[in-house]
Amino acid sequence: MGALGIAGVLIVLSCVLHYEAMRLISIWLPSSKAALRLRVLLVVFGCLLAHGLEIALYGGAYLGIEWAGWGALEGRLEGHVVDHMYFSAASYSTLGFGDIWPTGMMRMVSSLEAVNGLFLIAWSTTFTYLAMERLWPLHSRVDDGNGDA
Repeated sequence: MGALGIAGVLIVLSCVLHYEAMRLISIWLPSSKAALRLRVLLVVFGCLLAHGLEIALYGGAYLGIEWAGWGALEGRLEGHVVDHMYFSAASYSTLGFGDIWPTGMMRMVSSLEAVNGLFLIAWSTTFTYLAMERLWPLHSRVDDGNGDA
């Protein structure tokens, strides 16, 4: 399987993971009896958790690519798994510091991770906006003692 195949599998897996995370939040949100503030924060933290899992998915793939000898990370490495997670987070977020760079097959995979991460971050932003649009007007209610305001 080439770089495009690996990237394609990672894109599908991360999109499915993200969809399922937002679906679970969507199911939980309307029926939750949690305080309004907690519901809003759990939307944000749920999206952040999904992003963390997606970054870890790509980081694990970079480890596998390196183990298979199809590419490597170069630069200011510390020689730990954290290098791969750090590189994945920098790629996913499109931050791209440049202190660590990919070689071989990782070059294409990391490029497509950036496109995928950008899309998933935008998806989370939209999801959070829609949840806030539904929940924020409830903040204006006077606290009636039931913990919703």
